[in-house]
Amino acid sequence: MTPWNPHTWQRFPAEQQPVYPDPTALEAVLARLRRLPPLVVPEEVDRLRGLLAEAAAGRRFLLQGGDCAERFQDCTPDAIEGKLRVLLQMSVALTHGGRKPVVRVGRIAGQFAKPRSRPTEFVRGQELPSYRGDLVNALEATPDARRPDPDRMLEAYFHAAATLNHLRALTAGGFADLHHPERWELPGGTGEVPAYHRTLDQVRESLDFLEALGGVQREALERIDFFTSHEALLLPYEAALTRWVPEAGAYYHLGAHTLWVGERTRQLDGAHLEYLRGLRNPLGVKVGPSATPEQVQTLLARLDPAREPGRITLITRFGAARIREALPPLLRAVQAAGHPVLWSCDPMHGNGAESAQGLKTRDFDAILAELRQAFELHGAAGSTLGGVHFELTGEAVTECTGGTQRLSEADLAKAYETGCDPRLNRAQSLEMAFLIAGMMRG
Repeated sequence: MTPWNPHTWQRFPAEQQPVYPDPTALEAVLARLRRLPPLVVPEEVDRLRGLLAEAAAGRRFLLQGGDCAERFQDCTPDAIEGKLRVLLQMSVALTHGGRKPVVRVGRIAGQFAKPRSRPTEFVRGQELPSYRGDLVNALEATPDARRPDPDRMLEAYFHAAATLNHLRALTAGGFADLHHPERWELPGGTGEVPAYHRTLDQVRESLDFLEALGGVQREALERIDFFTSHEALLLPYEAALTRWVPEAGAYYHLGAHTLWVGERTRQLDGAHLEYLRGLRNPLGVKVGPSATPEQVQTLLARLDPAREPGRITLITRFGAARIREALPPLLRAVQAAGHPVLWSCDPMHGNGAESAQGLKTRDFDAILAELRQAFELHGAAGSTLGGVHFELTGEAVTECTGGTQRLSEADLAKAYETGCDPRLNRAQSLEMAFLIAGMMRG
């Protein structure tokens, strides 16, 4: 490996990077970001790496979820609490039904950028630069709004800090206390998922029994670990949040606990892998139908030469129609290379569709079909599916069809709010968690 620092990526081709019209303004923003305090601390990053190592060994289960792309305007108490609530509800269903402790990682407090298939798009007959997330430009369909603006990086930092501050206050202040799960109720309740309330009753009975025996410390049930993640996409921003930690003798990205590289930016000779390889953080890698066994082996050798448990999470995203053909060769390749990766399934990105009205959507049954096949294929290969990765929200949106609510394409326009990709709503997310828990039991 050649010497590394947070800027060596600049010598490599970088995909999905906007072109800023004023380089001087860009550098001024980056200089300020480098001086601002970190958003997370190395000890939290190290703790997550240890928990992910346990998940890779089959002793825990990773639940990673949140918005496809956060909007600055959604940095509100209700929106933040809604996302935390639905992930807490899902984790109770997974832990109780799957009999494993859950590692909770949000796509939150930094997921402000998204890769796009094309640099431009047509909106109402006008060709404009594509919306790349609030970190880069604005969703409004005007030339000025779509122009890349470096000041948005500072806005992203401060919105991430505000989101993290509220999340920390909630998790430290008893919001996640298992003795009071009624605090997690979402607006409108969860009556559409009756199994949730049955599970809560069983959890309460179990807690009462254990506490009567003295077998559990009450404090252990009042607080939780909750970690943050985002896609490492806009490299100048990510590099500016990278810090040298003398006590560890390593560089950490301290804008999130873990980062992932996407299907569109994991080129073996690209800038994104070059940047990520030097970080101490645990890393995720999205792998889709274009990934070959040889590419995955080379990628792992570059990002995890020491074969460290907890270092790499491989997040597969094939689609229900392609996973049976695509996943087994990768499982064999990773097993042959001896890398102790954590396998996770993203059943969202390979199952996109377009409604008759031209709205992007995903179908609940297709998402579920990919998950069922993933569990089956891992089991047949002697491997373990140790996590799931969802785009979801705690709001009652109508962006994905299906589920017990039986949402159809005709329902999509009722509450279609995403700026990029469709998300599972709160009821669909919780229903999915119960179904996954059943798959975990086999």
